[in-house]
Amino acid sequence: MNKLDLAFQLFDAYNKRDPTTFIWEGESFPQEYFLAVKLYEWVLKLEPAASEELLLASRSQHIGRWEVPRESYPPGREAYLKWRRDLAVFHSQKSAELMKEAGYEEELIFRVKKIILKKGIKVDKEVQTIENALCLVFLQFQYEDFLHKHPADKVINILRKSLLKMDQAGHGFALSLDYSEAGLAYIREALKLIG
Repeated sequence: MNKLDLAFQLFDAYNKRDPTTFIWEGESFPQEYFLAVKLYEWVLKLEPAASEELLLASRSQHIGRWEVPRESYPPGREAYLKWRRDLAVFHSQKSAELMKEAGYEEELIFRVKKIILKKGIKVDKEVQTIENALCLVFLQFQYEDFLHKHPADKVINILRKSLLKMDQAGHGFALSLDYSEAGLAYIREALKLIG
């Protein structure tokens, strides 16, 4: 087995420990395992010649996310942002540990950590690809469920923030997905707000 396959095996085994279940098309999956595989698939769709580093980052972007729950931080926006920053560091460290176990060198691990931490969004093509893919995974697999639980203005604001992180190519893919009538209307509204 090569290093990439071994790393994927380690990442997947770790994410299969997620106690949260995600149901898609009548099948149950450990949530972070399912979302990691879908992120990897989106990265390959967006960048068929993706580098090894980008593929590794895609499969471990949110590794072990359930281990640092939002509820472990106080309520409020500041605490939420701190949670997100701390999570990114946690993911990058966990990914690095497993890559070392798979036999990767520090230089490549450093690059993967940079992608996971999203250093250089809008200027680093690989970081931008990950951001596009993350937003597309949300839109394809989580958005319709999310929009029915929140008021329209909140949904549109969150979509606006997500779409701002994407580039034009990402927006094109976002508009190509299947949505409910309301879901598509909110996306179009959010795109109008960002011009």
